[in-house]
Amino acid sequence: MENASKALIIAGAILLSILLISLGIMIFTQAQDVVSGSGMTEAQISTFNTKFSKYIGQSIPGTQIRALVQDVLATNADSGNQAMGVTVSLKTPEMTAASNKASDIKSDLIVNNKRYKVTSTNGDDGRINVITVEE
Repeated sequence: MENASKALIIAGAILLSILLISLGIMIFTQAQDVVSGSGMTEAQISTFNTKFSKYIGQSIPGTQIRALVQDVLATNADSGNQAMGVTVSLKTPEMTAASNKASDIKSDLIVNNKRYKVTSTNGDDGRINVITVEE
């Protein structure tokens, strides 16, 4: 009987130590996301990138480029953090404009019936930082 009670105490101690180790790993993982710079989890980064993935890697007309710029403006306004914003770089033969604010890109630079190639550059955290639009 004495051995059975000691075995139960040891089993309880082992379960408690496993629980504490799991809790420590969970806290470390969450702290690692915050320290990585963006404070976003992989799911949040994926959701963030999905807003722009329909434009990336395609040749799209100017009307959709205007929609892309509006999406970037909305995203930058929502983030409220300059470091979390998306930079849009417009490269045309007439002019090259690069700005941290999509609002600086003048709409007359984007021609509706022309097609533009859209590419992106991701940061260290996997989040889209720069969207390049080339004629």
